[in-house]
Parts: sequence; C-alpha cells; structure tokens
Amino acid sequence: MNSISVRALLVRGMLAGLVAGAVAMAVAYFLGEGPVDSAIAFEESHSHEHGGEELVTRAMQSTAGLATGVLVFGVAVGGIAALAYCVALGRIGRFGPRATAALLALGALLSVYVVPYLKYPPNPPAVGDPDTIGQRTSLYFLMVLLSVLLSVAAVILGKRLAPRLGNWNATIAAGGAFVVAVGLAYAFLPSFNEVPKGFPATVVWEFRLATLAIQATLWTVFGLVFGFLAERLLTPRTVPAADESASASPAVAAN
Repeated sequence: MNSISVRALLVRGMLAGLVAGAVAMAVAYFLGEGPVDSAIAFEESHSHEHGGEELVTRAMQSTAGLATGVLVFGVAVGGIAALAYCVALGRIGRFGPRATAALLALGALLSVYVVPYLKYPPNPPAVGDPDTIGQRTSLYFLMVLLSVLLSVAAVILGKRLAPRLGNWNATIAAGGAFVVAVGLAYAFLPSFNEVPKGFPATVVWEFRLATLAIQATLWTVFGLVFGFLAERLLTPRTVPAADESASASPAVAAN
C-alpha cells in the first residue's frame, strides 16, 4: 500500500472517528449523565467539606466538556485504527475493505475495552479509594496492553495453524488460547472492590452499562462509516456492462 493510500485512509479514519464520537457523545449524554449526577449527589451528601469553589460547573462538564473529550477521543482512536487497518488489510484473510473494517472495529472493541472492562470495570464518582488510583490506573492500562498483544498473537497463531487444521479449527484453537491467556491474566492481576458502604448498586451498574454502550456505539459506527469510506477509496470503479453496451450502440449503429 503506497503512502498516498495510507494518508487517505488516515484522514478517512479520523473523519469516521469524528462521526462515531458524535453519536457516542449523544449516548453518553442520555445514558451516562444520570448515574454520574446520582454519584455526585451521594458524594456531596457524605462529604464533610461544603461550599468550596467550583472551578468547572457541572453544566459545563456535561456539555462542552463531554463533547470535547468524546470527540477528541473519537478522532484519535479513528486515526490509530486507520493505521492498524492499513496493516491488517489483506493479511487477516480474503476480506474486502468493508469486511476488514468491521472485523477491525469488533476486535478493537473486544481487546481494547471489553476484556479490560471485565477485569477492571469503570466506576462512577465517589467510588474508589483515592490512595489506590495510581495503582488501579496502571493495572488497567497494563490489562489493555496485554489484551491487545494477546489478540495480535491469537491472529498470528490462527494464520499459522490454518494450513494444518483448516480455517474453522484454527480459529477455534486460536480463540481458545486467547481465552486461556486472558484468564491467567485475570487470575494473577490484583482486583479491587472499593464501593463505599451505602452506595446504590443500581447507580454502579447503570454507569458501567452506560460506558459499555458508549464504547459499543463508538466502534460500531466507526466500523460502518470507515468501512464505507475505505471501500469507496480502495475498490476501483467499474462501468456496468449495460452502460457499456448502451454507449457502444450508437457507434455500432453509425457504422
């Protein structure tokens, strides 16, 4: 793939990420802001400090702050995913541009978010010990890195087993190896349960489900939009046979 195509795919990936971020922002606003408000209300009701100066208002956080964060994140991951797409295209099977984009989006959702999410699910405000936030953050990103590396290793393993086992059996074997490796990571990495006493369990689960819905929306929309844009770029346009025959008819008639 030449540099012009890579550059064009990078631009389209960032554009698709922007569109996906806009849709995910709407999901975040309607599904995520309610649990966040409930968590903040719980935190304020149990805090001994009241009346402090608020540097950024809650209204600003839930509108402009949310939009900025989600849109910037969407553009960033869209560009990274587009570069990964350039590497994956034609190397993970005989899939077309749109199918490759869909598989990439699904793989990114699972490896970058779902697998780490199951080990270290996100928590709303007021949940978590401030003294362990550094450790929890480091372990979360370690889990993300392990998940991505294990996903790449599973793809490589599947490709190497395919000539001997066939595509179906090789995919099952590679998937099983991935699950076992992730399970070992879950077992050896420490866990945290820092939900304060009296915190509503429904708020925790509503927040976690909202974050999962946001990520699922982001990657689904990205896969659909980027797949469409990539296919238009990479698939050569052909003139339908009917149009060719129609355009040739006057010339034939003239002769």
